[in-house]
Amino acid sequence: MWLVLGLGNPGREYRGTRHNAGFAVIEHLAGRHGIPLDRARHRALWGRGRIGGEDVILAMPTTFMNLSGEAARPLLDYHGLGAEDLLVVHDEADLPPGTVRIKLGGGLAGHKGLVSIADHLGTREFARVRVGIGRPPGGEDLVRWVLGRPGPVEREDFEIGVRLGADAVESILADGIEGAMRTFNRRSPGT
Repeated sequence: MWLVLGLGNPGREYRGTRHNAGFAVIEHLAGRHGIPLDRARHRALWGRGRIGGEDVILAMPTTFMNLSGEAARPLLDYHGLGAEDLLVVHDEADLPPGTVRIKLGGGLAGHKGLVSIADHLGTREFARVRVGIGRPPGGEDLVRWVLGRPGPVEREDFEIGVRLGADAVESILADGIEGAMRTFNRRSPGT
C-alpha cells in the first residue's frame, strides 16, 4: 500500500495557486479513480481506494505547507506504513510548468513542506513526484510567485503538469519507481 500525499495550503485563498500543485494532482487522481476524499483525521483530508490494482491512500494535509510532516507521520503510523511507502507530490520551482520529474530521496531544495516531512520521519528517503511551476520572470519575489495563480497563458501548462503528475503516480504504482523514472524523467515539457 502507498500513501500518496499531495502538498499544498488549505483554504479558499490558496486554491488554484502554484504552491497547491500537489493538492491539484491528488484531486485529479481522486476524480479519475472514484476515490472520495471524505476522511478528516490525522491532520489531513484523505480517502482510500485502488489505482492500477494497488491499494492507495490519497491525502492532502490540513496543516499549512510548512507543517506537512504533522500529517505525514500520523497517517503513516495509522496505516502501519513506513517512509518507503510514501509518495509525496509537490510543486517544483526548478522545473518549467508542464514538466514532471520523479525523485527518490536526496536533497530537499529548500522546499519547506519536504523539510517538515523529512524532520518528522527522520529520513529524506521517500519518493517524490515534482510538478513544475517555474520561476518568476524578471526577478519577481519567489514566495509571491508560488502563492499566486497561473495566468491565462501559463494555466494550460500548469494543467498539463497536473495531469502528468497524476500519470506519474499511476506509473509508479504500476511499474515501480525505477520504471516510472525511466519514463517520466526523460520527457520534454508537455509530452
